[in-house]
Amino acid sequence: MPQTLFYIILIILVLDFLFDRLLDYLNSTRWSNELPGELKGIYDEDKYRKSQNYLKENMRFGLLTSGLSFILIIAFLLMGGFYFMDNLVRQYTEHPILMALLFFGIIGLASDLLSTPFDLYHTFVIEEKFGFNRTTPKTYITDKLKGWLLAIILGGGLLAIIIWFFQFAGSLFWLYAWVFLTAFSVFMAMFYSTLIVPLFNKQIPLAEGELRDAIEKFAQKAGFKLDNIFVIDGSKRSSKANAYFSGMGKKKRIVLFDTLIEEHTTEELVGVLAHEIGHYKKKHITKGMIVSAVSSGVMLYLLGLFVNRPELSLALGVEQPSFHIGIIAFGLLYSPVSTLLGIAGNYMSRRHEYQADAFAAEKFKPEPLQEALKKLSVNNLSNLRPHPINVFVNYSHPPLLQRLNHLEKFRTDH
Repeated sequence: MPQTLFYIILIILVLDFLFDRLLDYLNSTRWSNELPGELKGIYDEDKYRKSQNYLKENMRFGLLTSGLSFILIIAFLLMGGFYFMDNLVRQYTEHPILMALLFFGIIGLASDLLSTPFDLYHTFVIEEKFGFNRTTPKTYITDKLKGWLLAIILGGGLLAIIIWFFQFAGSLFWLYAWVFLTAFSVFMAMFYSTLIVPLFNKQIPLAEGELRDAIEKFAQKAGFKLDNIFVIDGSKRSSKANAYFSGMGKKKRIVLFDTLIEEHTTEELVGVLAHEIGHYKKKHITKGMIVSAVSSGVMLYLLGLFVNRPELSLALGVEQPSFHIGIIAFGLLYSPVSTLLGIAGNYMSRRHEYQADAFAAEKFKPEPLQEALKKLSVNNLSNLRPHPINVFVNYSHPPLLQRLNHLEKFRTDH
């Protein structure tokens, strides 16, 4: 049985890698040297060629990094890496919580250190080459240190609590863990922008003026009580633009990247905000959290059934069962289920994007949102012709052309 599980894990890893490479290949079949007819009026010739070069360079780089990661994890499995790591941490402690924290801490740190040179190359070479990077070495280093600190405090804290539940609750461990993680997710949804974001970015209230007046006027018309509109200094890291909605109840806020404000007209920005408000009015955030809670509940229930089975530890070459080895083996075996849930989640997310677009078109106007989406896609050198299978598997937002066609139905000038 353990040997069979080991081979199943290897097959899952190989198939997952090959499937991702297939999606990359399918996407590459949609590239062209000439500007396609359906993109005329969106991209010009020079910008389109630049976008194609950007996509190709990122795909080549992604192939290199994913290939190296695949080779490393396969080698780690075949050479008994998990057995070595388990023995290493047991030299220092036999306490289940401390063992798990040390085990995942070493693996996490090693993984991050190995990936850092590639991340540096992507940020300071590829993104710099195409005019996106604004990250300074100082910002990169401080981001890295803050990320490690958060991983230790939040990641380590959550892991310790979950293992503690496992020790005292036995077969009901999954229920305690589920309730706790769901409550934590709700807490983070409400306070992420006030607790975590300020560690990395400055957020300042949108100044009084034409834009704030226009946004507040639309919010009042749409029946949306809006007290918090913030501008975030996204330009300190990248020239790419974005906007998002966060929080719940009185803690809800809309956040605009400063780069978004620089590139768009007032009407376009109101169109973008109308889309974000549409998510709230259509209860997409609540629905997403419910689906996430159900998915995590199912996963934790299955984890509770299998995590302490000796077969899982033996499949990774470790004789003594432990929570940290069991969760690694379970995570690898659960990967196909996670992929299927991800596909279903992306499908739901794309439907929600269409609904939010429709809300913005009906309550405001479709034309400004169309123009904003075009600018965002062109300025970010987005792939406007992804392969449909790639969209089905990986895209949480519909491709631009599909969104533009959907918004076209709401135009009154046609």
